[in-house]
Amino acid sequence: CHDQFAQIAVDAILAVADLKRKDVDFELIKMEGKVGGELADTALVRGVIIDKDFSHPQMPKEIKDAKIAILTCPFEPPKPKTKHKLDITSVKEFEELQRYERDTFEKMVKQVKDCGANIVACQWGFDDEANSLLLQHQLPAIRWVGGPEIELLAIATNGRIVPRFEDLSFAKLGSAGTIREVTYGTTNENMIVVEDCANSKAVTVLVRGGNKMIVDEAKRSLHDAMCVVRNLITDNRVVYGGAAAEISCSVAVERAADQVSNIEQYAMRSFARALDAIPMALAENSGLPPIETLSHVKSEQTKLGISSLGVDCMDTGVSDMKEQFVFDPLISKRQQFLLATQLVKMILKIDDVIVHKSDEQ
Repeated sequence: CHDQFAQIAVDAILAVADLKRKDVDFELIKMEGKVGGELADTALVRGVIIDKDFSHPQMPKEIKDAKIAILTCPFEPPKPKTKHKLDITSVKEFEELQRYERDTFEKMVKQVKDCGANIVACQWGFDDEANSLLLQHQLPAIRWVGGPEIELLAIATNGRIVPRFEDLSFAKLGSAGTIREVTYGTTNENMIVVEDCANSKAVTVLVRGGNKMIVDEAKRSLHDAMCVVRNLITDNRVVYGGAAAEISCSVAVERAADQVSNIEQYAMRSFARALDAIPMALAENSGLPPIETLSHVKSEQTKLGISSLGVDCMDTGVSDMKEQFVFDPLISKRQQFLLATQLVKMILKIDDVIVHKSDEQ
């Protein structure tokens, strides 16, 4: 799955990246997790996935050349905003009320059909009568679409979110090549997939896994990988990984310390030793002898003058990170050094620590 997830991260970032401005809008990337299947079933959808299904089971499961009406108003008769009470004392009054509701629903459905929409995405729900009318008029609908999802749907389809039925028009409809209902997992859970959107920059990563913990961990890992790719879009300069950069910096700082005759050389040597802690930790986590590994790599770098030599974590027998294709973004590495140095400077500025003692002591 490593290569698959790496490719998904790269494709997702390149799909939404603005290469001219060297900027990536993470708002256009939606991460959707679904328990069931395995990690290898994770896929990148060039569109939007909505964790809902069509409001009626008899509605078509796939709509081609979709024109979407994106509504934030409910399919129900208007209600007065003040406190009210309606008393029905006869069958005739009940029938009039029922007729009024039906006429209201039919008027709403007609307004949607007249503007040219062939599918409705509504932020609110609607009752069975409205659902039945939508089915009779061959108008598929998705209800209870969440706020972030409806905003992403509007961005992806170049549609406008409409707060009132009277404001509907053809220009405010979103467009997509295909909208289909897909069943996932052993529990037959359904999701709506919106593909071939008018705004091709919106993408969704559907993460699958055996349980919720695996899905959440995969989502975090994918987000970290996307941040690495985003950093390369911002600044495409790289350094060698496997702690090769830290070892090279440590050697360079030690050489510079040899040229300093005053007391500052001790601070420089301490900084070099601090840089050595990273390759030692990397070697220890890889099951290698840390001191021996660091000494060997540092001596090889000094003798051969090859700055790409690092810790062979995978035990391939090759310490050259250039041959292993192990790289780190320069912007990330530089930020790590800056933050660590600033933290130490903050600690050194502390003159004293006052510990509050309780009355009993």
